[in-house]
Amino acid sequence: MVVSGALAAIKITAGLMGHSTAVVADGLESTGDVFASGIVLLGLTVAAKPADWDHPYGHGRVETVTGLFVGFMLAMAGLAISANAWHTIRSAMPGRAMHGSAMPPPALFVVWPLIGSAVAKGLLSSVKFHYGKKIRSAALLADAWNDSVDILSALAALAAVSLAIVAPHRFSSADHWGAFAVGLIVVFTGLRVTRDTALQLMDTMPDKESMAHVRNAALTVPGVRGVEKCYARKTGLQYHVDLHLEVDPEITVRQSHEIATEVRIVIKETLPWVADVLVHVEPAP
Repeated sequence: MVVSGALAAIKITAGLMGHSTAVVADGLESTGDVFASGIVLLGLTVAAKPADWDHPYGHGRVETVTGLFVGFMLAMAGLAISANAWHTIRSAMPGRAMHGSAMPPPALFVVWPLIGSAVAKGLLSSVKFHYGKKIRSAALLADAWNDSVDILSALAALAAVSLAIVAPHRFSSADHWGAFAVGLIVVFTGLRVTRDTALQLMDTMPDKESMAHVRNAALTVPGVRGVEKCYARKTGLQYHVDLHLEVDPEITVRQSHEIATEVRIVIKETLPWVADVLVHVEPAP
């Protein structure tokens, strides 16, 4: 949040002083990053609360909802940036621009905040992707994608500004088109983040390899004849698993219960991304 805030202040100031719409747009996008990261921080804090009587599955879904909100926030911010840039482009079209109202070309110094932003956001996104995948955090991964799009938006703005500086008469509107491109990039990233988090809220199953790990862990327990059904749904940073276990139909209820308990323990110890396992025992065919 500190890095994003500093970048936003630098880019907006440089963009206004250097007459660059694209740099100002990129600075506004970084301003949104401060709020997005703050929301993610709040979501992770609430999600870490332990389960209680009215939240037996914990508070992890708050973290997923946070990721969804960040996606919406990105998409709305991108639309606002593109709409503002498009309005500027239309105003500068022949027949619309007022005499003497043409903006001067961007100053050369505005390229440095964009280069610095791309480098800083590259480092931030790498760290967030690493820990987001490690703890399976939808919100942190959403924030990592947010930082990744900042790299693309900074490069798009840099290309547009460079054209406007090198050939201001030929590419007089390149800076504004750069701002428009920045907005579109932000919109598409926001839609992707929204889609990924929405799938988790819809209890989308994890990948087949992860489910195979659950089945294989269960099959290592003595007395297990097979696994009929195996489902999993994400409840924040971890998954809750529902398992239909096949055992010898001639053993006692107590014996089958002990096998089921051992399966639950083995899966939780083997797979740290599993929060809990509900085992239903069935007679093997």
